[in-house]
Amino acid sequence: MTFEREIAEHTHRRTKARAMGSKRKLEEFAAAGILNARQRITTLLDEGSFQEVGLFAVSERPEDADRSPGDGVVTGYGRVDGREIAIIAYDFTALGASSAPVASQKFQHIRKVSISRGIPMVVLGEAGGARIPDVMGARGIARTRSHQVYDRRRQSPWITAILGQSYGSSSWKAAMSDFVLMRKGAVLAVSSPKVTAVAISEEVDPEDLGGWRLRTETTGEVDQAYATDQEVLAAIRRFLGYMPSNANEPPPRAPVPAGSGDDMARILEIVPAQRERVYDVRKVIEAIVDKGSFFPIKERFAKVLSCGLGRIDGRVVGLIASNPIFKGGALDPQACRKATSFIVMCDSFNIPLVFLTDTPGFLVGIDGEKLGLAGQIMNFNHALEMATVPKLAVIMRKSYGQAYINMGGSADEIAAWFSADVSFMDPAAAVNVLHGIKRNDDPARFEDLREELSRNTGPYDLAAGFLAQDVIDPRETRSWLARMLAVHELRSTGGISRHNMATWPYNF
Repeated sequence: MTFEREIAEHTHRRTKARAMGSKRKLEEFAAAGILNARQRITTLLDEGSFQEVGLFAVSERPEDADRSPGDGVVTGYGRVDGREIAIIAYDFTALGASSAPVASQKFQHIRKVSISRGIPMVVLGEAGGARIPDVMGARGIARTRSHQVYDRRRQSPWITAILGQSYGSSSWKAAMSDFVLMRKGAVLAVSSPKVTAVAISEEVDPEDLGGWRLRTETTGEVDQAYATDQEVLAAIRRFLGYMPSNANEPPPRAPVPAGSGDDMARILEIVPAQRERVYDVRKVIEAIVDKGSFFPIKERFAKVLSCGLGRIDGRVVGLIASNPIFKGGALDPQACRKATSFIVMCDSFNIPLVFLTDTPGFLVGIDGEKLGLAGQIMNFNHALEMATVPKLAVIMRKSYGQAYINMGGSADEIAAWFSADVSFMDPAAAVNVLHGIKRNDDPARFEDLREELSRNTGPYDLAAGFLAQDVIDPRETRSWLARMLAVHELRSTGGISRHNMATWPYNF
């Protein structure tokens, strides 16, 4: 007796399942230059490392069994640069990757393994929302709660990429993630344009509803957007290189590339001595970090603040820098949101924080008040106070008012450039507030009063009271940070922070 029949049937079933769903949709994907779910997995993972689970799963509705391979989702494990990850790729060719009980069970299984075994989880999202008629009726909608989990404790990194139409549960997964990417042309929204059009009785443009510009520039819910699937997947690989596999590990160290730090000699050319002149702080960041290591987060959102991951002497750091080229470096409510969410991520995954400060303060006014500026400032400050990773701050030029505190004024170590100026507000503005005199009213008197209010605001005044630990030449910034990172390494806890914000909400 042999197993020839069983082998033939097994081969047939496996081939059929791997062939995915609608051939027409697969052809449309190929014609548009868009990868399908299995191609995305192959592109993301190390060659030959994918181990699928749930290959033979199908819809629990018998009439849909033949057209729902995997129940619309491909799940399993693989490696990125030799490190294990868990992966979930929604297959739009199988019933539009709509949410249904079996697919949800597969997701929850992968999520559980990711958490319990301490490996990152990557979600490649493209889903048409809840599957109708499965969720219709009282029992249908009530049943969805049995296979949905909405708590997040940040035990391991969670990355979501939006690579097509993504509605309903796909948007929930993105909102719960540490890092969200999007392919330009994809859509991320709570409900599809059809559902939304019915709700508001007018047609809805998908781009207006949830396109990449809205999500990266207006809401900030997406961290990065790229033109192709391949670029998105390459960015996921790069992001994972900065992250530990789980919250109980320090971030991985990397060799220092040749030429790192060479641009520090040019730092005085990048940053003008005149405080009225602007510059792009991202050039300062690029000079400080290891060559080519800066990885911006939410670069299109709240541009006045530049946040991102990088390495200094091989150590991963999270950088928060005010950027004078936008709004003169004055921080707004969106910048506070951006900083807060970034601090939460870094502290949750043991990434030290580096602040680079050149700000006139917060951008006060009616628009800021409408967006809850005071609350956002306090959220930012609260997160900073709760973070237990090492915090280092460099005051480059201006640091005024409450923004002084938010931008690292309570850091573990503070260095001030010899060009730093610290006070309650810009002395020129203080002249107007205190004396009611503007520069054009009486230039000579204005300058005398400005000079008077500028006393005791310099870096040496700050250092005299040990409110800064050092005054440094700007060209020493990289070496000072590298040395302080070595000193403040969390040796007693194996590089692990206390994770006070592990359950902090997302997109607040």
